[in-house]
Amino acid sequence: MRGCFAHYWHLLKLDRRQSRLFEKRKQAYALQMAIELEGGKMKYWLMKSEPSTYSIDDLEREGATGWDGVRNYQARNFMRDEMKVGDIVLFYHSNANPPGIAGLGKISQKGLVDPTAFDPKSDYYDPKSTKENPRWIMVEVEFVEKFSHFLSLNELKQIKNLSNMKLLQKGNRLSILPVTKAQYNVILKTARK
Repeated sequence: MRGCFAHYWHLLKLDRRQSRLFEKRKQAYALQMAIELEGGKMKYWLMKSEPSTYSIDDLEREGATGWDGVRNYQARNFMRDEMKVGDIVLFYHSNANPPGIAGLGKISQKGLVDPTAFDPKSDYYDPKSTKENPRWIMVEVEFVEKFSHFLSLNELKQIKNLSNMKLLQKGNRLSILPVTKAQYNVILKTARK
C-alpha cells in the first residue's frame, strides 16, 4: 500500500509541475498574441548583468527594474530605437562563474531617461547629458521566469543551432544583443527540459 501512495504522490507532483509549465506557456502565448494584435512584431533580446550587481533573483524579488548604466551607443540605440513593450529578454549573468542565461524578462516600459547620467556620484555620470537633452535612454525590464536549468556559456556553445548567435561570436562584448526567434526557441526548450 505504501508503494502505491508514493507512486500516486509522484504523479501528483508531476501534474503540478506540468500545470505550472502550462500556465507559463499560456501567459507567453497571450503576450505574443497581444503584441501581434497591436500590429507589432515581438523581438527577442539578450541583456547582460553582473549578478553581484543585479541578478535574476533581484529582478524576481523587485518585479521590475530600469535597465540603467548602459554607456555604449549601440546598446543604447537598441533600447531607444528597436525595443518595444512586450519584447522578451533573456537575462544573462555576465562576469559570473559560470556566465550564462538565468531566466526571462520582458520590456514593460521604453523611452525612459537614465537618471544615473545626472548623478555626479554615479559610476555612470555623464556631464554632457542634460535633463533638457539626455544622451542615455533606458527601458524597464519586468520579471517573467527564473530558469530551473541555468544555461552556462559553455553549454550554449555546445548547441549546434546556436552557432550564429551574436553572444557566441568572438569579440562581441555588447551588453545588449538581438536574438532570433529560432535561437530563443532553442534556448527556451533547453532551459525547460
